[in-house]
Amino acid sequence: RSVFSERVTGGYYLDFSIRRRSIARYGLTIEDAETIVETAVGGKNITTTIEGRERFPVNIRYPRELRSDLDQLRRVLVQTPMGAHIPIGEIADLQITMGPPGIKDENGMLTGWVFVDLTEDRDVGSYVKEAKQLIADQIAMPPGYYISWSGQFEYMERARQRLLIVLPITFFIILVLLFLNTGSWIKTGIVLLAVPLSLVGSFALLWILGYNMSVAVWVGLIALAGIDAETGVIMLLYLDLVYERRVKEGRMNHWQDLKEAIHEGAVSRIRPKLMAVGTTFMGLLPIMWAATYESGGDVMKRIAAPMVGGMITSFIGVMLIYPILFALWKWHGEMKQGKRIPEYHEIKQ
Repeated sequence: RSVFSERVTGGYYLDFSIRRRSIARYGLTIEDAETIVETAVGGKNITTTIEGRERFPVNIRYPRELRSDLDQLRRVLVQTPMGAHIPIGEIADLQITMGPPGIKDENGMLTGWVFVDLTEDRDVGSYVKEAKQLIADQIAMPPGYYISWSGQFEYMERARQRLLIVLPITFFIILVLLFLNTGSWIKTGIVLLAVPLSLVGSFALLWILGYNMSVAVWVGLIALAGIDAETGVIMLLYLDLVYERRVKEGRMNHWQDLKEAIHEGAVSRIRPKLMAVGTTFMGLLPIMWAATYESGGDVMKRIAAPMVGGMITSFIGVMLIYPILFALWKWHGEMKQGKRIPEYHEIKQ
């Protein structure tokens, strides 16, 4: 959007060297001469306007076309105590001089800063990656010089380093808790299948809204993984309860019996699943409707977006895919043991 480079070398300044003998000849003081210079070039506040509760200073100075020309500045008139008007060039020498350079240092080394403001549709990470490549290809850095990237990119890199530690630990804790809850690695794997299913909806909604990956988005994805694990465990619990009950009743002998049991367990899960998804939506949709200029609105929307999109595909995946996986697991892992293969093929047909 814009680029501003700080001036690290000396800048150009307009110096007014007042001749004391000349101002004494006309009966002027140094303050009189400097007041004219301040008013003509720098600008001087002469009054303040009052508009309700607001106050605005009124500043007066020469227009730019007069202030940028030395010859015209030399002809600026100064009123003497005797009433005469003389040009300021009679009492002061005007010249352009090179001023001292600005000195900034960091880590004991001199620095010069270039400020870059990105457009809203460009993320910091991809911009810095492309800029680094262009600089490496087109600019030869002198010995002792180096380029470092700061600002939002530096904060993002720090957050990325933390996420590289936090994310594996988070998913490991979820994995351990799931295994302790289910007591089976197969059930744990089935539950964790909800995570990639929900990621489809999360990234789809992020793409529709035009959001880039950020720390807030990763926070939303971590929260979504916890919700996926919770809903997946409850779904398997309903299926398992119906299956175990029918096994005890002696009603689990054929493929059709398994289908009926899974149908009963999945149907009984529809209402709790809808309530879980509905309450999540009711809590997150007001955040999605919030204006970005409100305090924290832009961050909260990026936390809520992956959760809203992921809950949609997670609901569909849990209701449609989990029963199929559960059926295949129970049939091939338990019920098919000891049964005749021709009968199995006949049932499949």
